Amino acid sequence: MSRIKFAVIGCGHIGKRHAEMITRNQESELLALVDIQPRESLGIEAYSVPLFASVEDLLASDIAKEIDVINIASPNGYHADHAMLCLEAKKHIVIEKPMALNKQDAEKVIFKALQVHKQVFAVMQNRYSPPSVWIKELVDSKKMGELFMVQLNCYWNRDDRYYKKDGWHGKKNLDGGTLFTQFSHFIDLLYWLFGDIQNVHSTFANFNHHQLTEFKEDSGVIHFDFVNGGIGCMNFSTSIWDKNLESSMTIIAENGSVKIGGQYMDKVEVCHIKDYEMPVLEPTNPGNDYGAYKGSAANHHYIIDNVVEVLKNHATITTNALEGLKVVDIIERMYK
Repeated sequence: MSRIKFAVIGCGHIGKRHAEMITRNQESELLALVDIQPRESLGIEAYSVPLFASVEDLLASDIAKEIDVINIASPNGYHADHAMLCLEAKKHIVIEKPMALNKQDAEKVIFKALQVHKQVFAVMQNRYSPPSVWIKELVDSKKMGELFMVQLNCYWNRDDRYYKKDGWHGKKNLDGGTLFTQFSHFIDLLYWLFGDIQNVHSTFANFNHHQLTEFKEDSGVIHFDFVNGGIGCMNFSTSIWDKNLESSMTIIAENGSVKIGGQYMDKVEVCHIKDYEMPVLEPTNPGNDYGAYKGSAANHHYIIDNVVEVLKNHATITTNALEGLKVVDIIERMYK
């Protein structure tokens, strides 16, 4: 089978990451990029492919006939609209988090994908980090017994180096809020590991982003029950001075305790489980480095590998559209 042919919408940090991973994969090929900014301002010199000013221009071009997959890395508020356009053109899509900024739009994307028989890949690359893979296997094995408590802490720095006046970050209709843009990866891990939540109670505060964002929270404490049993809480903030502090998850269960910590849940800090020996894990890839700030683990190559393998009928989707929808649903309930 020939190489899987991609286009990427959005040439910001994440869009360029997608383009790089596509060109690195020997079974994929990058055919086009889309961005409203001129080529000379985007830092895409490494990619000698056509640049289109809009999704509509791309889909109307002769190149569109050759494209198998379109990766959507535009600002959050455009994800659902761009997804619908690409699905209507009968292309498979890869959607950066979040899948949409509300459950209704995410459901529309899924319905359209079913109509046109195309795949929707939701990007949740933190699932690929070795501690995440390990803890998933451990939880599924039931070795820890009954789940009692889970605490998720996400303490990051996002200041005026991130929220620039001419950018989309911090705009309510394009960004969506702190939980959507910064911490949806970790909410996805909660759902992936322990299932859905209920009885959600949230308290939010805005400590130092009054002049930086249109939304009203930069920090919060969220309490909830897991539908499958156990209680949980999430504490988050983007008010940390100068640099990220931690992203950690502590699990308390019948037969032991685990804590995965570090800045990006990249280290197993505690593993004390009855009749269990902690395996040696591969090192976690570092967080995406954007200069003034850092993001989640640089695992996008796994996403592209999975897309290629699925479309060649060698694998199943790592994060499917329904899981992407569920993360949006949970975040909406946390905000409400």
